[in-house]
This record gives sequence, structure tokens and C-alpha cells, in this order.
Amino acid sequence: MRAARYYGKEDVRIVDDVERRTCGEGQVKVEPAFVGICGTDLHEFMGGPNFSPTSPHPVTKESIPITIGHEFSGTIKELGKGLENSGLKVGQKLAVQPTIYCARCGACENGAENACLNGGFVGLSGGGGGMSEEVVVPAEACLTLPDNVDLDIGALVEPLAVGWHAVDASPIANIKEPKCVVFGGGPIGLAVVQVLLARGAKLVICVEVAKKRQEFAKGFGAHHVIDPTKQDVVSTALELCGGQQPPDIAFDCAGVPQSIETACKVVKSRGAVVNVAIWEKSIPFNPNWLVFREASYKSVLGYQKKDFEGVIKAIGEGKIKPGPMITSRIQMDRLVDDGYWALIKEKDKHVKILVDMRAGLSDTAKVVSSSSRLEDGAQMFLVCRPWPGVQGARAVWEVW
Repeated sequence: MRAARYYGKEDVRIVDDVERRTCGEGQVKVEPAFVGICGTDLHEFMGGPNFSPTSPHPVTKESIPITIGHEFSGTIKELGKGLENSGLKVGQKLAVQPTIYCARCGACENGAENACLNGGFVGLSGGGGGMSEEVVVPAEACLTLPDNVDLDIGALVEPLAVGWHAVDASPIANIKEPKCVVFGGGPIGLAVVQVLLARGAKLVICVEVAKKRQEFAKGFGAHHVIDPTKQDVVSTALELCGGQQPPDIAFDCAGVPQSIETACKVVKSRGAVVNVAIWEKSIPFNPNWLVFREASYKSVLGYQKKDFEGVIKAIGEGKIKPGPMITSRIQMDRLVDDGYWALIKEKDKHVKILVDMRAGLSDTAKVVSSSSRLEDGAQMFLVCRPWPGVQGARAVWEVW
């Protein structure tokens, strides 16, 4: 079958000879509809292989080349044995939770499969991927979509689930009329903004430097946007909260030294800071930023099934309307030029580019690889760390 495959740095190809997988017991064969391009996909393309395993992954037993695409929706094409009473039916729309976990390590035994020491993702670690004609996944990874949720919106469930997981881990449920600050207006920061509003936050403030991302934050409902290069975040946030009590919770989705320091200083006494960002190098950190407030610091990673369920329910009820996150739709044969490079060169212009898997590929589209370069003056720095338990794999994130 035809699929987009990752071979290494700046080497993504569309090939026609990928073997179709058999739908085994407890498995579901999915026909992908829409696939979101994630920041991790870009990092793999620009500086990888980092996350993608160069030696057999402990769970999937695969190494590059691998089929890509982990943010995707689709329809059920086939059900494996044992799913007769699962409620799943051929033709149903769904979003796929791409988490891969071993079910054996301490994290998995403690119900934290999102932090599995041998973990990974469908579309990054083997096991197929959304940028293919079909993919086989476990039935428990299939979250059906309500009739009023279209498949393109279904592809946004995965990044929104990151935001849902972060908000769910915060003390928002125990605060009457919570006031929150979100640092960073990228895809995950915008996801947190939307989830906070859906979860009843009284006031949502977004801290963002880029003008276009400031506009996105306002468009998704942020009550106020602070430009930290022009305003003092701590005093401005206090004023926006009425001048007496600072914000209850700060979410750091930016992951820069200034954001973590300001997040710790902006919250009220016994407030909370939730770290959503990934840190790739040591930074100055003074615990007294929290100590003298008796504030708490909570870290979160990825998502779990309940987060997918929460997002889908909220979208179905109209509490989250993420459609404007989709800033472009492309065919798979334009993956690199109109997808990867568009996000790299114009990252502030886009939130989420979707690959429409239902659109036909041109007959001449056989190999997709780098055909552009960063313009003079543009910079992309990659930082990485070893991925626990996965030999030859590193997780990589960006610093712009």
C-alpha cells in the first residue's frame, strides 16, 4: 500500500510497497482520513532520527524506515476477532490515541502508561501510522466520534488531549471561578486556552510574544493577551485579576527560562504552576520563587484515554470549537513543501496543517524529500535527550 515513510534526516518518501497488516484479535483496521503534522514530525525531519528508533523498538520491534503520522482520525475498515460486543462497527468515525506502552514497567503498573519507560507512539515508533492507506491499532486506542464531529476535527483531538491532561492535573476543579495564565500561544498553549474555557475558567490570560499567535489566542477566547516584551507580566496579570488576588494557576507551555520564572512569580499564595513544556537543558531555578508563596509545581506528560474521551465529549457538546486551529489542508504528495517547510518557515502563521488522506495523489508522486531550505536569517535549533528504555531513540524539541 502507499504510505509516507521516514528514513532519516530530510528523507521522507511516499512509497507504494508498504506491507498491509493483518487485523488480529482485539485489533481494528482503520482507514485514515486526516493527519495533523506535529512539531515532533518536523524535528525528526530537520535533525533526526531522534525519537524514531534506529534499532528495534522494545514494543513494536521496528526501526526506521517507519510510517509516519500520529495525530489522526479515520473510519473503521475491519474488526478483529473478539470485538463483536465492543460497540465498534465498520464505518464508524474515530480518533486514534497513538500511545504505545509495554504494560510491564513500573509506570504502566501504576496506571501511568503515558510515562511508560519503553513507550512511544504509532506513527513515530513503528506500528504503522496515519499517513497510509490503512493502519491496524488496538481496539482500546479507538475513540469513536459523535455524529456532529467531522473527521477533520477528529484529527485535532490528539493535541487537544495534551491540553486536557494538563488542565485535569491542575487544581482547577477545586477553585471557584478560577483565573489562569497560559505561557505560550503555540498549538499546545492554544489547546490549554480552549480547554480552560471549556472547563469553566473565569479568566484566561495568554502570554505570547508573536503577534500572529497573540491573535490566535484572542480568537480562541483568551480574555487578555500579554506581550512580555512590552508589559510586565506579573503586575499586569494582577491588575487584570482585579488588583487584589493574583492568578490561581499558571500553565507553562513555552518552555523558556523566562516563562518558568514568571509563572512561579505570577501565581497567588498557594497557587499552582503546571509544567506542560519539555526542558532540554539546565536552567536557573530558584525554589524560593515557590517557597515564599507555598505554591505547588506540577509536571504533566502527554495524555491518557480519559483525556481523549473528555475532549471528544466537549467538542460534541460545543464547549470546544477547534476548527480555526486548521490553518491549511494539503495532499500527502505535498507533505514536505506545503507541510513541513510551511510550518518551519512560517510557524507563527500556522497552528495545525492537516494532510487529507482522502485526496488523491498525483501519479508522479513517488518520493517526497527536502526541496527547500530555510531562508537566510531563519534559524531552527534542535535539542534532544535520550528516550528512557529505547535504545537509539531520542526525544527532540525545538528552541526558536
